[in-house]
Amino acid sequence: MAAKEDAELEELIRNAGGADSEAEEDGPGFDLTTLLAVAWKSLPWMLLLIGLGITASWLFLRYTPAEYKSTSTIKIDEKTEAGILGLEGLGGAVEQKQNLNKLSGEIELIKSDIIYRRLKDSLDLDVNYYVQGTVLETEMYGSSPFRIVFEPTSDAAYDQKINVQLLSPTRFRIVQPEQLGGETAEYAVGVPFMAAGFRMRLLLDNALTPTDLEGAYSFVVNSNGALNEYFNKNLLVDIVNPDANTISISFTDRNPLKARAIVNKIDSVYLVEKLLRKQEQATRAMGYINEQLGENNQKLGRAEEDMQAFVKRNGTYDVKGDVSQITTLLQEQETEREKIQEQIDVLNDLAQLIEKERLTERADGDVTQSIPALADIKDSQLSSRIQELSDAQLDLKRALLSYQPGATTAMQIKEQNIADLKKIVRQLLRKNRQLAQGQLIKLDGKRSALESRLRALPEKQTEQARLQRPLELYEKYNLIMMDKRIEFGISMAGATADFQILSPASVAERISPVKIMIYAIGLAAGIILGLGLIAVRYLMHNTVTNIRELERSTGASVLGVIPTYDKEKMAVSKMVVDRNPKSAISEAIRSIRTNLEFIASSKKKRLISVTSTISGEGKTFVTVNLAGIIAASDQRVIILDLDMRKPKVNLAFDAENVKGVSTVLIEKHTWQECVQHTSIPTLDFISAGPTPPNPSELILSARFDEMIKSLHEHYDVVMIDTPPVGLVTDGILIMRKADVPIYIVRANYSKKSFLKNINKLIRANGFTKMTTILNDAKTTGGYGYGYGYGYGYGYGQGYYEEPTKPTGLLSGLRKRLS
Repeated sequence: MAAKEDAELEELIRNAGGADSEAEEDGPGFDLTTLLAVAWKSLPWMLLLIGLGITASWLFLRYTPAEYKSTSTIKIDEKTEAGILGLEGLGGAVEQKQNLNKLSGEIELIKSDIIYRRLKDSLDLDVNYYVQGTVLETEMYGSSPFRIVFEPTSDAAYDQKINVQLLSPTRFRIVQPEQLGGETAEYAVGVPFMAAGFRMRLLLDNALTPTDLEGAYSFVVNSNGALNEYFNKNLLVDIVNPDANTISISFTDRNPLKARAIVNKIDSVYLVEKLLRKQEQATRAMGYINEQLGENNQKLGRAEEDMQAFVKRNGTYDVKGDVSQITTLLQEQETEREKIQEQIDVLNDLAQLIEKERLTERADGDVTQSIPALADIKDSQLSSRIQELSDAQLDLKRALLSYQPGATTAMQIKEQNIADLKKIVRQLLRKNRQLAQGQLIKLDGKRSALESRLRALPEKQTEQARLQRPLELYEKYNLIMMDKRIEFGISMAGATADFQILSPASVAERISPVKIMIYAIGLAAGIILGLGLIAVRYLMHNTVTNIRELERSTGASVLGVIPTYDKEKMAVSKMVVDRNPKSAISEAIRSIRTNLEFIASSKKKRLISVTSTISGEGKTFVTVNLAGIIAASDQRVIILDLDMRKPKVNLAFDAENVKGVSTVLIEKHTWQECVQHTSIPTLDFISAGPTPPNPSELILSARFDEMIKSLHEHYDVVMIDTPPVGLVTDGILIMRKADVPIYIVRANYSKKSFLKNINKLIRANGFTKMTTILNDAKTTGGYGYGYGYGYGYGYGQGYYEEPTKPTGLLSGLRKRLS
């Protein structure tokens, strides 16, 4: 008998361990209902996070200094030499690149130290004035109640913040920075004083008001390097349209008035700089003109003196007139010679074209339009013959589109006609060339005669011409330079800049921080954190909450749901269905009793076991109250408390536990001696009795089966309150004998991993009739839930009390199971 018990325990251990890997595969998966429930519970937190995000955005906007941007647009009217000659469209990409280069040069000029220096001289930027607000410090540009006049010394400390407190209209206090010693002193308004290495005076621009006296002020004397860095950081100059030569000038600052004033001043000083540059160029040009006029006047005077001496020596200008006349004749002959040579070239070209049959490419055959020089030839016969030849060639060309050369008599006639016309034209061309050659020979003869006459003139004629040339050159150059001097004088009087301000500095607009964007970021951050909270709570939600999780995660049938009972706080499980027969919990248990009829008929004897994974899930409460409901239906019911390590059934009925199941199984008492009655006539119970050292061995003994058989002779239903199967194996041994094994799962208490134990039991032990009950489920039905009994131990505590030390194989197995 002992060997059989040991074998059954060993098989139970193997089945429990072998099914672990399969049970690990059973996960709860995604549960939309649970997610919605978690989201609903987290809704206040999500709203709180969204509120915190929006609040953080408001605080950021409240305590972050705003930046403003002012912008102007100007057009550079640069004119190039190509533009003056009307050739600006011929440059293409090269011209566009030149425009970009010039605009880039203007941008560098605007961002240069030249403009910065003019800005410093034009605007009062040497000293920045600040007033301390509730949180932020604000620059008072143009609105400071006082101003500082300073003179630096050799040890002047620039870029240091010096605090000022106005005590009265005549007194003030200066607090120097910690780096300079942090000294504090009082001075009179308008009286010089020394601070930070400067000789200063504080002057009041307007009469002080009580509000001005309450302010906390400070000022900073800026160095040139700090101002240049300030300009470089906040000034932005961009090319808007390179084709239109437009650029934009924008400046960013925390003070909108200062940003706009700086942009306007940049436009002004840029205009002044361009005017000065144009005037400087005109001045340099005027100086060069005057210098050249002085030198040229000296040369002209010497040339005139030489000419006067020559005239005095010769006493006449007739030689000069002869030379001029001969020179004119030579020029006229040269012109005529060129015309004749052009005619010869035209005749030669015509001869080539006739041989190549390319007199005209025009569709109408008009030779005069194709060869414009033909009109200069005075031989009308030649022109008419050439036109006839061109017409004949065009006619033949059209005929060749339909016939082969010489294919017909008409084609032969056309070809012969063209040959005759070519012959005539050649003769006429030869005749005209001969005439032109003769004319050239005659002109050459006349030219030789004139040149001989010119060479025959006295050397004084040549000397006169030599003296006349520089005289005329100096006179012409002198007139040109005088005209230029007048033009530049006018340009200097009316000099204008070569750019236009298309749009002056705009009212500074706030560019950062952008309220809508900051609030959107805060809202998005709140939503994301809220969703993250829901996700984390969902992922960390590891307890069973509703019947859907139970149905989906287990293969056992669900008998029903027992709602939360909160009528009273109970230290231990009690029977409540007899006191509140019309309550929701009584109706729920009646529904479970009805569902039991489909599993095991009430017309036969039934053995029902009730277990759970750990203590605290309510198996004793369900056992006692379910037995009470079944007994109320005129069925004789007895409850056996087999949780001999932690007996609780006797506590539910306020009875003693002196004797019970343990004493029956060791044959110390009969079961009739241990039966105890309850307030329901058809309901009895047997308590667990004194805790034995070997509960599992007692349950596996034949005496247990005999006791169950004997009880079935007197009772219709035997309800067994078994130990938790997650802690010991006693419950599994009893469930194997039960007709209906019931597994209790407590809502919001039982871990989801406990459901794996149910599936493991079904697979490993073949519990096809395994059923489950969801206990302590919260609903919205209007009745309260949450019975508050306690057990004195819970999940994670040791289940065993200090038993007597067991011996033998069964003791070792019990240690392994525990």
